[in-house]
Amino acid sequence: MSNPIEPTVRLLHGAEMPRIGAGTWPLKDQDAERVVADALSAGYRLIDTAQAYGNELGVGRGLRAAGLDRAEYFVTTKFNKEWHGRDLVAQAAQRSLDTLGLDYLDLLLIHWPNPAHDRYVEAWEGLVQLLESGRVKAIGTSNFKPTHLERIIAATGVAPDVNQIQLSPAATREASRAFHTQHGIVTESWSPIGGQGVAVLDLPLVGEIARETGRTPAQVVLRWHLQLGLVPIPKSADPQRLRENLDVFGFELTDKQMVALSELDRGESAVTDSDSFGH
Repeated sequence: MSNPIEPTVRLLHGAEMPRIGAGTWPLKDQDAERVVADALSAGYRLIDTAQAYGNELGVGRGLRAAGLDRAEYFVTTKFNKEWHGRDLVAQAAQRSLDTLGLDYLDLLLIHWPNPAHDRYVEAWEGLVQLLESGRVKAIGTSNFKPTHLERIIAATGVAPDVNQIQLSPAATREASRAFHTQHGIVTESWSPIGGQGVAVLDLPLVGEIARETGRTPAQVVLRWHLQLGLVPIPKSADPQRLRENLDVFGFELTDKQMVALSELDRGESAVTDSDSFGH
């Protein structure tokens, strides 16, 4: 391959994050335990959860069931608006650490900006303080628009390691990606293979490229993310699909295929508006 993709990406504050992860929404504890153990067994090293998912207990059990050393996997969780405050963030982090059964978090995110609540700048200030404590290795945001990011960077001088946003060929989020690149923020993709809104895997073009490459539609779309420098977080409860979704490093999409997939973009109307939705 002309451009081999490294298995990890270095974040702004020094942590190394795997280039593809296993999502856990909307799994309940029992299923999350099994899926996380299966994912780690399949070779995933990035596990994504959130307080809002209600499955951190099961995720923690799955991590322990896999029997890996703590340094071998990267855990992301997120907190809700009730914890948006300089001093509240540390409490949110401790709550997740206790539920997950971990001594530290690799990445902690503000789940939604909730601009009507207007405490996300304070939440970010709390995350910056928490980073200095060592209980989290990286800090970030989820569902933040460039306008939200501009405010927190202006307030603290600190950019997020990661902004996790809804992103797929049907919603390429070019303005957000450009802002992230400008500020050294890694773009992480939730619903990377369509999921909510647009059934990307059923689109004729995706099927055509899958036939051309001898890969599954999901593998094609996940490879698109990787070649754009994104970190996708696909979710599957099926052990075989988990393995297939991870098997995206052994082939390469052509420039023509990449452009064609990006032209499936339906704009911001295809994503959940984080100015009006959040928790």
